[in-house]
Amino acid sequence: MPQPDLLTALDSRRSIPAKQLSAPGPDESTLNRMLTSAVRVPDHGKRVAFRFLTIQGDARHTLGERLAARGMEKFPDAGAAAVEKDRGRFSYAPLIVTVIAQLGPDEKIPEFERTLTAGCVCFALLQAAQAFGFGAVWLTGWPAYDEQVARWLGLQADEHVAGFIHIGTAKIDAPERERPDVATLLSEWSPV
Repeated sequence: MPQPDLLTALDSRRSIPAKQLSAPGPDESTLNRMLTSAVRVPDHGKRVAFRFLTIQGDARHTLGERLAARGMEKFPDAGAAAVEKDRGRFSYAPLIVTVIAQLGPDEKIPEFERTLTAGCVCFALLQAAQAFGFGAVWLTGWPAYDEQVARWLGLQADEHVAGFIHIGTAKIDAPERERPDVATLLSEWSPV
């Protein structure tokens, strides 16, 4: 039986730019409830190939200072605007939940499938945040792939950032954007 409320929730999801997120964010109880929903994702082999790390309070600004310095190392030709972007990258939303994919050796479940599971957690967390009335956006950027940033965040060698989920109170109503026409994406396989 169709459940229109679930479709409405999916159809109304919008990303709020990080610069348009401010306090308040979810309290601990609300965050735990959001994460409880977010972990209900397809997980082949029940590997739970993900974990969470929050970045909030003054830690956001400390990380921003480190990113600005690291960005200048990585991109010596970057202008002042890029350095300031890195400095402020985590300073807007009051809470950033880092979804970390745990991808150690596994004889049965390919790494790619476990990575997809972590990605599903990111999307489900966006949905859960919106269900509680918060704005949210899933970001990565170069910090998600940088080995030094991974060390600062305490990631193990077999862990990777799947996404930084910025959560807070939206200062704007995000407009609808153009979505793909599913008719142009759908085809049917037939044997040759």
